[in-house]
Amino acid sequence: MGQTVIEKIAAAHRVGGPGARPLQAGDYLALRPRHVLTHDNTAAVMQKFAALGAARMRDPSQPVIVLDHDIQNRSAANRDKYRAIEEFARAPGLDFFAAGAGIGHQLMIERGYVVPGALVVASDSHANMYGALAAAGTPVVRTDAAAIWATGEFWWQVPRTVAVVLEGALPEGASGKDVISALCGLYTRGEVRNAALEFSGPGLESLDMDARLTIANMSTEWGALAAWFPADATARAYLESREARRGAAAEDAAALGPDPDAHYAARIVLDLAAVTPYVLGPDSVRVLTPIAEMEARRVAVDKAYLVSCAGARFTDFAAAARVLRGQKVSARVEFYVAAASREIQERAEAAGVWQDLLDAGARPLPPGCGPCIGLGAGLLAPGETGISATNRNFKGRMGARDARCFLSSPAVVAASALKGFIAAPATWPAHVPARDIAFRDAPAAPPAPARVLEGFPARLAGRLVFVPQDDLNTDLIYGKDYTYREDVSREQMASVLMQGYDPEFAARARPGDVLACGENFGSGSSREQAATALQARGVSALIAASFSQTYLRNALNNGLICVESPAFVACLKEAEGVALAAGRKTIIPGAEVEIDFAAGSVRYGGRAFFFPPLSEVPQRLVIAGGVENLVRSRLAASGT
Repeated sequence: MGQTVIEKIAAAHRVGGPGARPLQAGDYLALRPRHVLTHDNTAAVMQKFAALGAARMRDPSQPVIVLDHDIQNRSAANRDKYRAIEEFARAPGLDFFAAGAGIGHQLMIERGYVVPGALVVASDSHANMYGALAAAGTPVVRTDAAAIWATGEFWWQVPRTVAVVLEGALPEGASGKDVISALCGLYTRGEVRNAALEFSGPGLESLDMDARLTIANMSTEWGALAAWFPADATARAYLESREARRGAAAEDAAALGPDPDAHYAARIVLDLAAVTPYVLGPDSVRVLTPIAEMEARRVAVDKAYLVSCAGARFTDFAAAARVLRGQKVSARVEFYVAAASREIQERAEAAGVWQDLLDAGARPLPPGCGPCIGLGAGLLAPGETGISATNRNFKGRMGARDARCFLSSPAVVAASALKGFIAAPATWPAHVPARDIAFRDAPAAPPAPARVLEGFPARLAGRLVFVPQDDLNTDLIYGKDYTYREDVSREQMASVLMQGYDPEFAARARPGDVLACGENFGSGSSREQAATALQARGVSALIAASFSQTYLRNALNNGLICVESPAFVACLKEAEGVALAAGRKTIIPGAEVEIDFAAGSVRYGGRAFFFPPLSEVPQRLVIAGGVENLVRSRLAASGT
């Protein structure tokens, strides 16, 4: 069986893990990325790096540090933090960009850090954006970023790949934001959750680079772990236009495309000709409404935003300027603009586009983040409604929790600012493309036996505890009342475990239990205690239908064994149907479950359910008691 592009790029950057066969979805491996981006969270990564005891950066050419999130904050504390980060970066000669240069993701693209075939990561969820240039871009957590600084490497689990075939041509007036909005609103059942996306098809010819950047960026909100576009004529032309390019046009042949017989978990087809401008929300990217329907509702807006790494590039400003030129925004609307980079703003100024926006009443903010993440000027006040070209509209993200936020394209944002209610810049039909998805089963052959390292259990057995809820988030696993307290002991952590989900869980669970979970276990925030609290209670392993990738990283980074077996969880749900119907939160059948790590199987009730065997990479994490201990031991052994 052939390989997908993401599998090829992972193989090209592999420094540990399965090496005798082609990679496949589910494999764990160690990778050496071309670059790792950190932003304002560099301060936290610095603390983790110091805790590792590293004397120096493993490869000073890997890190890129950009101050971009809280750049409007002029407090003494924030100035001191920014100064400390800059001093830290300057000493070893790291690539550093001060506040006002732009948003990190945009700078990674503009300044040539991303090239076709490269693996580029960031301590930020929108690293998916790098896939617009035929790279593999994916997020890591802060501990991973510190480990990359120290060792040059991080661990990764190869995701399944979903093919997204774009047909037809995007109509004039529709945008890349409308394409990803359609996908977010059409496929809301986890179809691409934690998957890598490969975009292909004749429709690509109608998508310029800015459209691709927006689609790849917001694939994060769709649920994907990475999004890849081919290195076609559009990508090559963009690369050739950049004077600040670094290195070759491509790292290796992995950028050229997948093998003809590559396996895809699903195939989605979208007819771009059927795409029109859309609005997402309020407060969700899963609620899709054609602009024609939304305009008829005359939803009044108080604030409008053309900002963020999703929609603040030159073509976005140009589209908004065409709507606003020679007119004034409504007196009831505050309209905020901030370029994704200083270079973009300067280009917009030179073309007269920026002045068109200012003449219409736009309020400029410095290049960088800001209202998109609830920082700086222009936040939504209680009871207000906003329309934004950003990527997220979670409740409270852009201001007050009782404010409402809708997402749309730059042209719709401009038209809405002009009219004072959510409005279309032109007449469009109220049309939504059809769902077109085909799932493909993975090969059913049992996995090849894995070598079990000394110190890692060949088998593990324990009482089964079943938590059936899908999308069980970290707030329910470990509540916010304890997350930011430093005085909580392990015993206290164990006592409040799952309190938001089932107040009886902590009392019923006991050391040695094996916890079975539903789909997307550990969704939501990245709080590490949602993993360490389970360890504090003595849970020996987790078996889930699927994990949130951030949760999986936190769990394995703390040495907690995690196994994915959707077939096993489906069997449990069927067997415990009566208890599920009765609404029981935690089900303890009274039987033991056994995990055979050599065979890659879960055995329960006389049946075996296979999972991809854990390679040496996660085994070493568990043996060491987590990634920090593992890195410390490696540094000690190497004398660095």
